[in-house]
Amino acid sequence: MQIIPLSEGSFTIDKTKVFVPFDTSREQLNDRPIGSLLVEIQPFLVITKRDVILLDTGLGYNLSDGRPQIYHNLEKVGINPAQVTKVLMSHLHKDHAGGITYTDAQTGEHFISFPYATYFVQRREFDYAMGIGSASYITKDFELLDEFSKVIWLHEDAGTIDGYIRYELTQAHSQYHQVFWIEEDGATIFFGGDDAPQLQQMKSRFVAKYDFNGKKCMELRQEWWEKGNQQHWTFLFYHDIQSPVYHK
Repeated sequence: MQIIPLSEGSFTIDKTKVFVPFDTSREQLNDRPIGSLLVEIQPFLVITKRDVILLDTGLGYNLSDGRPQIYHNLEKVGINPAQVTKVLMSHLHKDHAGGITYTDAQTGEHFISFPYATYFVQRREFDYAMGIGSASYITKDFELLDEFSKVIWLHEDAGTIDGYIRYELTQAHSQYHQVFWIEEDGATIFFGGDDAPQLQQMKSRFVAKYDFNGKKCMELRQEWWEKGNQQHWTFLFYHDIQSPVYHK
C-alpha cells in the first residue's frame, strides 16, 4: 500500500474554533492567544490494489484561482480527483469534512467534491451534526451527502468494508467518531482521526478537555499504541506536524 499525506498547512486553533494559518519557520506560538493549539491539517491518500482511498477531506479551502486545495494537492502527487474511489470519514468536524463538497467560485453552486467515489459516513454522526448547531460543524459542507447516491451510511458500531477495511465507532473525540484499519498483504494501516491525532499523544496519558470523552480517548490511544506496535501497524496522524506517518 502507498500512503501520501496531503498537507494543507499548519494552523493554530483556540476556544474560538477558528483555524489561523501559522508559519512554523518564522512565527512563535507564544504570540498567539493563550491556550492555542498548533496542528497540521492533512488528509491522507492510501492507494491499494483495489482502491484510491481518501481519509477525511481537510478544511475545504480554495486556492486564489477558486480551485479546491485538495484537488491541487492530489494533482501534485499525480492523482486526478476523479480517480478517488472511496472517501472514509472519521467524523464531520469542519477541519475534517470541509472538502466533502466545494462551491463553484463563479456560480456559487455547491457540488460533491468526489462524485465518482463512494463516501462512507457514520449516519449517527451526520444526524447529530445536522441537528446540533455547533461551531465545530459547518452543515453546508456535508448536507449534500443526504442527496448523494454514492453514500454508504454506516449504522453499526463496527464492521467491514469490501473485506479489507475495518471500522469501529468509538464515541471518544466526538459523540459518533469512528476509526479505520486498512489491511492488505499482511500490512495494517490505522487511521484514528481525532481520537489519535498526534504521535506524542500516543506516548502519554493525555486527557483533552475538547474531546467528548477525553478519558476514553486516552485509554483507546494506549490500547492502540500497544497493540499497533506489537502487530507493526502503520499509524496515520492527521494533526501531526513532524510525524504524519509512523511505523515502528
